[in-house]
Amino acid sequence: MMTNYEILAASVRALTDGENDLIANLSNVSAAIFESLEDVNWAGFYALRRDTLRGDTLVLHPFQGKPACIRIPVGKGVCGTAVALDKAQLVPDVHDFPGHIACDSASNSEIVIPLHANGEIVGVLDIDSPTVGRFTEEDLNGLMLSAEAIELAWERSLNKN
Repeated sequence: MMTNYEILAASVRALTDGENDLIANLSNVSAAIFESLEDVNWAGFYALRRDTLRGDTLVLHPFQGKPACIRIPVGKGVCGTAVALDKAQLVPDVHDFPGHIACDSASNSEIVIPLHANGEIVGVLDIDSPTVGRFTEEDLNGLMLSAEAIELAWERSLNKN
């Protein structure tokens, strides 16, 4: 069964519409993504924490799946690389990715999309699969639709004053 990414993005917009609480929104969105995609074992978010003394770090935020790494340095692993390059990462086999961080040894492929608010990277959407080659360019392009809705919700949460 193919995922209808337009329907998923519409669901993300509906779940986050009118809600400014970031944690609530990311919790619902991670559940929606996890339930909508086949053959995934983790779907969730890491938020970027800027720290000039110790270095910028991604910190675990709402997710669905097994317990995960709590902190990932920017530039390390697939998530940290996505932030360092400000570029989505589509990794068919994580074991071939230099410096891959294995939070769950069952994960074999991964897709990570940097998320922006107010013109800055604020975090990433991270999705893992136990199947090598699970994610395609079609998945990436489809998930970008949801990422746009997530970015709007994230920005609303930052600007809720």
